[in-house]
Amino acid sequence: MAAYVEYLGASYKMAGLIVGMYGLTQMLLRIPVGIVSDRFHKRKIFIIFGLIFSILSGVGILITQDVTWILILRALAGAAAATWVDFTILFTSYYLREETTKAIGTISFYNMTGQMLGILCGGWFADRYGWESSFVIGGVVGIIGLICAFFIIEKFEDRNERITVGGVLEVAGDRILLTVSFLSILLYMLMFAAVFGFTPVFAQSLGADKFDMGLLTFFSTFPTAVASWVGGRYLSVKIGEKNVIIIGFIFMGLFTLIIPFTSSIAMLIFTQTISGIGRGLAAPILMALSINHMHSGKRATAMGFYQAIYGLGMFLGPVFMGVIGDILTLKQGFIILGLIGCITAVLAHLMITAVKGTDGAKMNKNISA
Repeated sequence: MAAYVEYLGASYKMAGLIVGMYGLTQMLLRIPVGIVSDRFHKRKIFIIFGLIFSILSGVGILITQDVTWILILRALAGAAAATWVDFTILFTSYYLREETTKAIGTISFYNMTGQMLGILCGGWFADRYGWESSFVIGGVVGIIGLICAFFIIEKFEDRNERITVGGVLEVAGDRILLTVSFLSILLYMLMFAAVFGFTPVFAQSLGADKFDMGLLTFFSTFPTAVASWVGGRYLSVKIGEKNVIIIGFIFMGLFTLIIPFTSSIAMLIFTQTISGIGRGLAAPILMALSINHMHSGKRATAMGFYQAIYGLGMFLGPVFMGVIGDILTLKQGFIILGLIGCITAVLAHLMITAVKGTDGAKMNKNISA
């Protein structure tokens, strides 16, 4: 998206705002989506509306080249993504409570696989048939998803009470939720500033064509998908969730730091592959920890808060890189992002330990020392 709007003549700052608008809309909508979903015990209807918004966003960007309209349509795409709250909570309802990390790791694998295939196909079609063809693919896949959504089976425990104002306030003040949400702000800031923001722009400076950029993101999202599966199902059990999160941030920080010093597409792809492994390790487990200790009747609300808070990182990351790119250079922006990733690994070690020490009984075995 950043490369496309730059092609249309937008500044780095405007490109960053357009990419970031996707996260800002989610930040504003995910808490209401979670609360209403828990209040009325409905998940399926939100998923259906999310797919409708996704279709409208893709088709809308297809028919306009005005950057202001694209900004609005990206906000609509963010509204679609806000329903990820209900995707994750509905999916975890099919698993036992103690298998939440496994469930989140599994759905994250499928989510990343979808992103990987979408971006690879989008890059190929954009290179062969022009930028706009990738939005056609997005619209068609959205329609297929919408049809499938009508066959979703909802699972809700009949004995669950509807969430109250007091329940919402209790969720909002939960120490564990706030801690993992803060860490996720930094994670998604890194992710959306680099992979979904300005790494493709840097790739263009190395001479990459549209298909190269599709490959770049493919080799970023494929390891992310695999790491989500392995981290959520196996590594978290073997070495503990906390250690997996720390390793993930170290990978992200170091290999974002290296980006400005790469001189070839192959080397850039390598940095994104290792960084992608880091994202796949950290993101699903942070998400699982946000709801693992929550009663099932409050899980959508908790997930709404968690995803809304990390939406701030999705907004700030691209905007930050856009401003740095205009004031300084993109290379300096990547160096700053890499340092943030390394610092976040230290914060994860300190803050997750602090939460366990303060509220260890509540954590049970969800965060290991």
